[in-house]
Amino acid sequence: MKWLLAVLALVLLLLQYRMFLSNDGIREVLRLQSAVAAQQSENDRLAERNRQLAAEVHDLKQGYAALEERARSELGMIAGNESFYQVVPQRAAAPAAEPLPEVSVQAPRRTALAR
Repeated sequence: MKWLLAVLALVLLLLQYRMFLSNDGIREVLRLQSAVAAQQSENDRLAERNRQLAAEVHDLKQGYAALEERARSELGMIAGNESFYQVVPQRAAAPAAEPLPEVSVQAPRRTALAR
C-alpha cells in the first residue's frame, strides 16, 4: 500500500511539473491569452476605423455637404457667389538700416464648386 501511495504521489508531481514548467503548460496559456487580448484591441480599433470610413463613404454618396466640405478644405475651392479674401500678417520690423521689403498681394483664386 505504501508503494502505491508513493507511485501516485510521484505521478502527481510529474503532472504538476509538466503543467507549470513545460513549454506547453500554464506559461503558454498565459502568453496566448495576452496575445488574444492584444489582437482583440487591434481588431476593435480597426473596426472603429472601418465604421468611420463607411460613414464617410455614405455621406459622400448621399449628399453634397461632405463633398463641398472636402472641396473647401482640401482643394481650396469656393462657391460661385462667395469672395475669397486672404489676410497676410504684417512682417516684423526690419532694422533701420535696411528698407522694408515690398509686400505683394496675390489675386484671389476663384473657382466654383460644381453643384
